[in-house]
Amino acid sequence: MEMKYWKKLSHKEQDTRITEALEININYRDIVPIGIPVSKLDSNVFYEHASFLKEAPLLRAFIQNPNHIGCHTLGVSEPFFEGTQQLEREVIELLSVDLLKAGDNSCDGYIATGGTEANIQAAWIYRNYFVENFSARIEEIALLSSLDTHYSVTKAANLLNVRSIGIPVNDETRMIVPEYLDGAIERAKADGVKYFIVISNMGTTMFGSVDDPDLYAAHLSKYDVEYKIHVDGAFGGFVFPVSCPENNVNFLNPNVSSITLDAHKMLQAPYGTGVFLVRKGMMQFVCTREAKYVSGMDITLSGSRSGTNAIAVWMILFTYGAHGWFEKISKLLLRTKWLCTQLDMINVGYYRHPCLNIVTIRAEYIPVHIAGKYGMVPDTHTEMPNWYKIVVMDHVEIEYLQKFIEELTAQI
Repeated sequence: MEMKYWKKLSHKEQDTRITEALEININYRDIVPIGIPVSKLDSNVFYEHASFLKEAPLLRAFIQNPNHIGCHTLGVSEPFFEGTQQLEREVIELLSVDLLKAGDNSCDGYIATGGTEANIQAAWIYRNYFVENFSARIEEIALLSSLDTHYSVTKAANLLNVRSIGIPVNDETRMIVPEYLDGAIERAKADGVKYFIVISNMGTTMFGSVDDPDLYAAHLSKYDVEYKIHVDGAFGGFVFPVSCPENNVNFLNPNVSSITLDAHKMLQAPYGTGVFLVRKGMMQFVCTREAKYVSGMDITLSGSRSGTNAIAVWMILFTYGAHGWFEKISKLLLRTKWLCTQLDMINVGYYRHPCLNIVTIRAEYIPVHIAGKYGMVPDTHTEMPNWYKIVVMDHVEIEYLQKFIEELTAQI
């Protein structure tokens, strides 16, 4: 597992790099910027001289409050925060190249507020791409995804005023039914749709199922329509490429144009930390040229965003390194496999993708009081659920899962 950028750094090495980055950023003691609304956090509220901050580079960054507005892989950005912007660029290149198999300097991207924003960013880019390159009318554009896809797709369709088309999946395998996909494309084309924005999943939120982007590509090509494929790896993006390295949901696949990751899930970064990655040449389709007072202009959905979140991702990745991360994911997958073996022994029906750490159990096997006691998440809160899921994380140890199995066995 040879990596170009993803190495392991000691705490001291990380502290040195972050300190150097913060020193390149604007220093409010020496420079008083009177033209822009930037400042470190209010020292009357956030005490900046606490002794423990010397050993806590992320908290020092939080207090210095870097604003990472813009997309720093494109070139010009706000010069006040150049030091920490470089750390964000390193994260984008590492994830694009080492995790998702892109060529060097072939992707743009930024640390978003989460997977929802990253998915909407993708749809926004591709809508504008179709409008600008093909003079597409809004009514000729549709979002295409499976019915297991995250609700951010519905948000994107609503915000961008394009139609959303959901494809049914097989109830057992959670895979898209090819006949339904083909029929949906045929009907949409007959109804005037000529341009498709596809959201293909790398680990759905409820099931952890993985779509085949080439299936979408094959059926769309059959109907001679224009399309772009975005991979939503908000859950699986930090697991699936490690547990299943020979896959087609990365930038080696020419059908994949962009990918969402969500660092505040498996990476355990602070909430509000997603990642958007896209091939070069696409981010410019959402450049807000009216933001002339912003150096490099604004090109992201969120606008101003905390550079501290980017530093948190940088720290996590370099704390583990590629080998350490592989070990962590392997441990979680072994726990997940153990759980599935126990469920098989008591004949409980469930779905699990073999490369991911979600186990989704049919609701008929789960008494409501057990679901509540163990914090299991249903597929719906508005009616009787069909499924409950378990996500095997660091804190979900086998001893705890054993208690769950024992209680469940007693109810069967």
